[in-house]
Amino acid sequence: MFKHILVAYDGSENAKRALNVAIDLTKRYEAKLDIVEVVDTSVLLGAGIGPVPPDVIDSLYAKARADIEDGKKTAEQGGVKADGVIVEGDPATAILDYASKNGIDLIITGSRGLSTIKRMFLGSVSSRIIHEAKMPVLVVK
Repeated sequence: MFKHILVAYDGSENAKRALNVAIDLTKRYEAKLDIVEVVDTSVLLGAGIGPVPPDVIDSLYAKARADIEDGKKTAEQGGVKADGVIVEGDPATAILDYASKNGIDLIITGSRGLSTIKRMFLGSVSSRIIHEAKMPVLVVK
């Protein structure tokens, strides 16, 4: 049923739970697993920092690389070989674009657990993915 699974990953506890579910489903369906982390530099620009120093962007990418390596190691320990990918942009948009361009059959993401008020004002990555994805989405709490 699912041949290619994407798990949105950022190293958080929610993302780790989502990764564990992704590993289980990847084994169950003998699927391919992509662990995708989004580097969102627009957050820095929106904070009014002005031109973002290159070392700040480098540190975001370094964290993403470390997260992806950790995720791949966890997958390997679970008996799954996973590909790790870092993309840049708005998290929901970047994940949806990657999914549509790479034949993803299922997106798995963690839930941030925002309060109703925060969700109304901020929206949520998982909510946007659920509403805009053309494929099934599994949100892990």
